[in-house]
Amino acid sequence: MFVLLNNTNLKKMKKILLTALASSVLLLNSCSTDDDSNSSNGPSTENLSGNLTTNLRLENNGTEYVLNGTLLVKDGATLTIDAGVTIKALAGGTDVYILVEKGGRIIADGTASNPIRFTSNASNPAPGDWGGLIINGKAPVSRQASSTSNAATEVNNNIFFGGDVSNDNSGILDYVILEYTGARIDDETEHNGLTLNGVGSGTTISNIFIKNGDDDAIEFFGGTVNTSNILVVNPKDDMFDFSQGYTGTCSNLYGIREAGYTAVTSDPRGIEADGNLDGNSPTDINQSNFTINGISIIHKGGMELTDAIKVRRGATATITGAYIEVGTASVFADFIDLNDSRGNATAATNITAIGNSANGLDINDNVNGPGATLTVSNGTTGGVATSLFSWTGYAF
Repeated sequence: MFVLLNNTNLKKMKKILLTALASSVLLLNSCSTDDDSNSSNGPSTENLSGNLTTNLRLENNGTEYVLNGTLLVKDGATLTIDAGVTIKALAGGTDVYILVEKGGRIIADGTASNPIRFTSNASNPAPGDWGGLIINGKAPVSRQASSTSNAATEVNNNIFFGGDVSNDNSGILDYVILEYTGARIDDETEHNGLTLNGVGSGTTISNIFIKNGDDDAIEFFGGTVNTSNILVVNPKDDMFDFSQGYTGTCSNLYGIREAGYTAVTSDPRGIEADGNLDGNSPTDINQSNFTINGISIIHKGGMELTDAIKVRRGATATITGAYIEVGTASVFADFIDLNDSRGNATAATNITAIGNSANGLDINDNVNGPGATLTVSNGTTGGVATSLFSWTGYAF
C-alpha cells in the first residue's frame, strides 16, 4: 500500500513521534537505572544510583553496570542480580555504595562458575576506591533495657537498622566477590567491604570473597544472621569484626594478609569482637554472643598486627577449629587477648586454637579474661580447607 505523505500526514507523523519520545523519557526517568547505550545492537551501560522503590533485576546480558552514586534499596523493593553480573563502582567517591534498607532485599545468587562481582571501575584499582555493600535488617542489636532495638547506620546516620525480628530476611548473597572497598569519609568513619547491620537469620550469606579493602573486610553490627565460607584477603584493618550484639554463627572463615602487604590501621586484627558499640554502653542488654566453627588466620604481611584474636567489652565468643600462622617477620602483639580497659570478654568465652610456632609465633602470648577458657596448642595443620574457595581462583 502506498501512502502519500502530504503536509497533513507529515504533521500527524511528527505528533506521533513526539508523543512516543516523551513516553520514553518518562519511562527512563522513573527507573532506577540510566541506559547510556548508543546502539541498539551494541553493549549498553546502565548507571545505578538513587532510591530503588520498585523491584529491579540486573540481567547477565552483556550490559555494563556502573554504580555512580549511592543506591538505596528501599523498604519493599528487591534488587536482583543475575549470576555472572559485574557491577563496577565509580572510583574516588565516599558516596558510592549500595545500602539495602530495613524491609528491602538483595538477591545476589551467583554460582561457583558464575559469581557476582562488585569492583572498581578504575583502570588501576586500589583499596578504598568505593564504599561497599551494606545490608540493614530488623534483627535485634544491643541496647539499653529501656530503649528500642534501633541504631543508626555508620555512614548515614539518617538511616536506621535493628528491631525485634530475629528471623528477618534481607535476601541472598551467594558466590559474591567484593573488592577495592573501604572508602574513608573521615578519620572515624569508613566503609567496610560487607557491612551487616541487624541482619536476621532468614538471610542467606555464603561463599563470599572480599579482597583489597581499606578497612574491615566484613563487620557485623548486631543481628542474628549465620554465614559460611568467607574468604578475606588483604584488609587494611580487621579481617572479621563483630559488634553491637551479634548473636549468629559463622562457619569456615579464612583470612589472609599476603607477603608484601604492609598497609595497616592503628589496630588491625584477625578477629575483633565487642559486646556493645565501641564499649560505650557496658550496661547494654543483648550484647554479642556469637559462635565461629572453623577459622584460619594467616598473617604473612611482614609487620606487626595487634592481635590474632581480640574479644572484649562484654562480648562472648565460642570459637572452635581456629588455626593461626605467620610468615617471616610477621608478628602479632598478642596471640589471643580477652582484656580491655572498657571491659573484658565474658567468663562464658571459650576459644580453642592451634598456632603454628614456625617463624616465631608465640602461642603462649595470651591475655586471658577472668573466667574465660583458652585452649591453645602448637600444630602445623587445622582451620579451614582451602578447597572451599576454589571457585575464587585465589592461589593459596
